[in-house]
Amino acid sequence: MTAPTRVLVCDDQALIRTGFTTIIDAQPDLEVVGSCGDGRAAVDLARQVRPDVVVMDVRMPVLDGIEATRLLAGPGVVDPVRVLVVTTFNLDEHVYEALRAGASGFLLKDAPADQLLAGIRTVATGAALLAPEVTRRLVGRYASRIAPPETARADDVLSPRELEVLRLVAAGLSNSEIAAELVLSPETVKTYVSRLLTKLDLRDRVQAVVHAYRTGLVP
Repeated sequence: MTAPTRVLVCDDQALIRTGFTTIIDAQPDLEVVGSCGDGRAAVDLARQVRPDVVVMDVRMPVLDGIEATRLLAGPGVVDPVRVLVVTTFNLDEHVYEALRAGASGFLLKDAPADQLLAGIRTVATGAALLAPEVTRRLVGRYASRIAPPETARADDVLSPRELEVLRLVAAGLSNSEIAAELVLSPETVKTYVSRLLTKLDLRDRVQAVVHAYRTGLVP
């Protein structure tokens, strides 16, 4: 039997922490291994228990969630932890700062429980996740500032099918949605995504989306 995904919940509101913990622990494939109420505690606890995913609030005392994310997953961190930022505030700047700090995903607290659970599972696999309602607006506004490393242009190195997949990734579609759109299996789409990330020397889907916008592949 596969070991459950280990989750650390960090939010300064006890009621939110309890709610998230209850929802997550009710899943057979997920397990809450700790919870805390400020960013400093999140960093210390994450380094102790080594969760697979940290569910991180943005606005917290002592150390905010953005800086905590940077310490756990930012540039130069030797053994980064995957962070899913969940916040009340649908502010582009918060999303931008979270992604620049190394977060693997971003969701709003008013998202349905199944979206939170899906987000945790997605981030745990190493994929990146953005709430669909912020993807286009965020990247369109901040693409020049969330710059991925200098890399080859997609239309120079990708096959026509890989370019098609990249355009749909940039539009915020999941692998299963892309599979339905292109009449492919999800496994085949996953292979295409992995291949295009390798060819473009990009870390994850977020960088792929940014690359698509910055190079004009997506207007």
